[in-house]
Amino acid sequence: MIIQTGMRTDIPAFYSDWFARRLREGFVLVRNPYNPQVVTRYELNPAVVDAIGFCTKNPAPMLRYMDLLKPYGQYWFVTITPYGRDIEPMVPDKHQILDDFRELSKMVGIRSTGWRYDPIFLSDRYTKQYHLKAFRQIAEALDGYTETVVISFIDL
Repeated sequence: MIIQTGMRTDIPAFYSDWFARRLREGFVLVRNPYNPQVVTRYELNPAVVDAIGFCTKNPAPMLRYMDLLKPYGQYWFVTITPYGRDIEPMVPDKHQILDDFRELSKMVGIRSTGWRYDPIFLSDRYTKQYHLKAFRQIAEALDGYTETVVISFIDL
């Protein structure tokens, strides 16, 4: 079984303590978003969970719980974009996220970390040239720490 944590919220950034408790207790209850009366219990045990997938803009809060995650297969997608506080006011400093990504990659391995550069949108401030320069800088900073990058564009 694969547990994907990133479909509704950013578990590592906002709920790492909660997720660590779930790992310790060995199960998680998940409410069906289409039928809130239906709640499913999933075992969190390396004997039945092949991998846990994370999608986050901030892996740092989860790093202190990596000992709990060690018995599980893991895949981490970390979104790192070049936008300022005008677009992402609550996202940590990009340099810190890059440092945390590199630390995470050292812990779980280059094949268990991917970078998301998305969504890409163009504006007067965030031009094509801006994105090309930013992408190159981030790619250089992550060289040797991931083999995967995913991009997407906003098409209004």
